[in-house]
Amino acid sequence: MTPGPKDPINKLAQLMRTPPAVLLDLERKMDELTGQEGVMEDIVRANDIVVEQTMAGLGLTHIDGPETVRAALIQRLEHLDVELYTMLGKPDLAVGPAACRQLCDTVLRVYTPPKGMFMKRDHAAALLEKYPPHNLLEHFGYSNVRELLEREGFAPVMAALRFTQTEEWMHEFFEVGYQSLTPDDFEERDVELVILESKWFAVAEKFLKKKYHNVSHLKEYGIIFVIPIKLDTPGETLRLFTLLLHYLHEVPFYANLFRRYMGAADFSGIFRSLLRGDVTTTPLPDHGKITWRVVQRYLAKDNIDDFRLFEPHINPEADHWWRAEEDLGRLSRILGHEPGELDLGWWTGLDSVGELFDIPAMGTSELVSFDLIDLLMSTVERDRVKYLYHQQEALWNKVFVEYMGRERLEELLNEHIIDGFITLT
Repeated sequence: MTPGPKDPINKLAQLMRTPPAVLLDLERKMDELTGQEGVMEDIVRANDIVVEQTMAGLGLTHIDGPETVRAALIQRLEHLDVELYTMLGKPDLAVGPAACRQLCDTVLRVYTPPKGMFMKRDHAAALLEKYPPHNLLEHFGYSNVRELLEREGFAPVMAALRFTQTEEWMHEFFEVGYQSLTPDDFEERDVELVILESKWFAVAEKFLKKKYHNVSHLKEYGIIFVIPIKLDTPGETLRLFTLLLHYLHEVPFYANLFRRYMGAADFSGIFRSLLRGDVTTTPLPDHGKITWRVVQRYLAKDNIDDFRLFEPHINPEADHWWRAEEDLGRLSRILGHEPGELDLGWWTGLDSVGELFDIPAMGTSELVSFDLIDLLMSTVERDRVKYLYHQQEALWNKVFVEYMGRERLEELLNEHIIDGFITLT
């Protein structure tokens, strides 16, 4: 059964999927450090208020089961997806970049990223000549890397390495080739948003053996790229748009870290660690102080029972999503539409929100995430997986922010993303 209103810690523990004892210990220490009381209770209270308001707007109550609530949220999402698709001129990625110009222009109007510190293109080209991408060369029939880059372009070629080369080649190019990197191999330049030509879809289909997302990024080169596929699945336009916004925040975040660590003795090692998204595996220090782990990727994608998910931790990915969802709240106003039309701001503030709904027949309860990204991923994947981890990671960040503030979260993420632990004193 779901926890009652007088049991906020147990409810928060269920929303975060962590033992109540972890939160009780954390609350005691954070209260003592900050001089605050009732922070976690306030978080649960605010969560409950938002849940009630959201459900009332959908014409639902707690009598409705988890599937009914999730279906109503997804229906709302799909309606906005259709509206966004129409407002963007019904972009057809399969036609190529020209047909998607409005999509890219709109994303960059919502958020224009600053310049970043990225690897020089001529150095990347030299690495490719040292480690030729034979699959890509053979596919196009080019005899050398220079011809490949001149004919196909730097950004498309670097993006295509992800889905054309073997794991062995990628490992050698990344782990061996990047070992010799120095600060002189980097320069300031703009983040590049690229819609690949339609021919790259055929290239991707030839080499990929599993389903892939059609948008990704290359942090080291400042490239965000979209593989041209037809947007014909409910939720795909909105997912694409939010992913682009997410990467427009994530890429500069890492560019600032590249700049930050350029004076380090082991710059190339730190650089590769950042690209891999390394997360410390050692236990939290047992020194009696308050320690939060930095988890710079979604561990639940690989193992939902990873022990690090149940400890106090903060996650830059969740912060990038928070910013992307805040950006969406401005989109309706930017496009100049009347209230009620394309109301993407409806989702602002729901990133950390979840609720437990009783299933009387089973004598248990089920968690429903109200987070836009969890619902989008579930929708596009046609509910093969009920995503929850975006909401849960956002909630860990929220606990930290409510105690320490978002600016402090950002500051400590930058300071400790490499050593992996934040000790508060």
